[in-house]
Amino acid sequence: MKINRIKHFRKIYYHKISGMGKKIVLFIGILAFTSGVYTQNSTSDFYSFSLENCLNYAFSHNYNLQSMQLSEQASAAELKQSKQERLPSLSASVGQTLSHQTGNSAAVSGNAGINAGMTLYQGGAITKTIEQNKLKKELSGLQTSQYVNNLTIQILQAFLTAVGNEELLKYQQNVIAASQEQWKQGKAQYDYGKILESDCLLLEAQLASDQNNVTNTQITLGNNMLALKNLLAMPATDSLKLLSPDTLSISAMGLLPPLANVLSEANNALPDLKINQYNINIANLNLKIAKGNYLPTVSLSGSIGTGHSDFDNFGTQLSNRFNQQAGISVSIPIYDKGRAKAQVQQSKIALQQAELDKKQNELDINKTITEDYQNVVSAYNRYRTTQILQNAHSKSFEAYRHRFNAGSITVVELLQQQNNYLNALTDYIQSKYELILKRKILDLYMGKNISL
Repeated sequence: MKINRIKHFRKIYYHKISGMGKKIVLFIGILAFTSGVYTQNSTSDFYSFSLENCLNYAFSHNYNLQSMQLSEQASAAELKQSKQERLPSLSASVGQTLSHQTGNSAAVSGNAGINAGMTLYQGGAITKTIEQNKLKKELSGLQTSQYVNNLTIQILQAFLTAVGNEELLKYQQNVIAASQEQWKQGKAQYDYGKILESDCLLLEAQLASDQNNVTNTQITLGNNMLALKNLLAMPATDSLKLLSPDTLSISAMGLLPPLANVLSEANNALPDLKINQYNINIANLNLKIAKGNYLPTVSLSGSIGTGHSDFDNFGTQLSNRFNQQAGISVSIPIYDKGRAKAQVQQSKIALQQAELDKKQNELDINKTITEDYQNVVSAYNRYRTTQILQNAHSKSFEAYRHRFNAGSITVVELLQQQNNYLNALTDYIQSKYELILKRKILDLYMGKNISL
């Protein structure tokens, strides 16, 4: 028997983020080295992690998250550069020319100058581009927060799947001990002629089946740990021990606030709707920038320079040829082959699409939250049911074992009770960790911190 992978991947994942993702990652990165227990040696590292330790470690090491942080830095650099577009440009030039004509000696001439230019007005494009890049920088932080949410959900799922299989493995190992004892008892009864050889073989087959279940669960658990290490960006060769959460207070997870409160808190806490609004604001600025292409551009320019035609009286030539220029120019668009009009139309469509995306996302989010709210209620009821069944089958199996040892029941009756117990046990462990997962995801929607 093995616990199945808990299926709860959703279209969207959420987690409360106080501030931009960059600040969160920095804060959690500090915690990563103050939480958890780990030792190091020359070959591999050993870690003993709770769920919180796993999250802290991942937020400091996950490569995709580091890539998102680099994107934030790129957005900040783009904003800084766009602000400098208000400043004048300045360049210097120096040149020397050697010329020669047939019958004449070679001549050397040169020039040097400094040129400056500045855009005074460009249809408001510079100001709006700065506003747009500021929004993009903030949007990049929200996208990092959104990725942190996704990563949190995946780690939560991987962690609970692994600890669930660890718990199942312990029970299965206990069952093997019981099966070995039953087989010894059955073999003794067979030697005394109390049971048939076929019954003795059935007990041996059950023991082999239980041992196979343990092997399969160990393999599954190994894969679970590998998947978790991958999310943490932890080398596969490192040793990772998981600290099982306290599940004594799991019954309290069935106590839910009203659905209306959950929806209200989630809509205020989730970065997804904020991202949609930022996309609308950016698209609106794109439209304004596109309309600015209809307006004239006013530029200011200036230069100073000098030159010489040869090296005779070099200083006098430089002084006599010293010149200064200043000018202002206006560029008025008359006909640009419809490019400005096309950009305006495309920007309008992009704005409408962003508005529609927000409306649809709002519907999807509320639908998902409502479904998950109901799933928590369902998961809690299933947990309570499987808890009762597991307890009943456990006591029944123990009673049948005593009766079998006393010779009052058949092997078939004993094995039927054992299989019933194993099935009930597996269902109970699945339902317990499924309830924890679904409730914690709902807590994320409401902006609560994740802890077990």
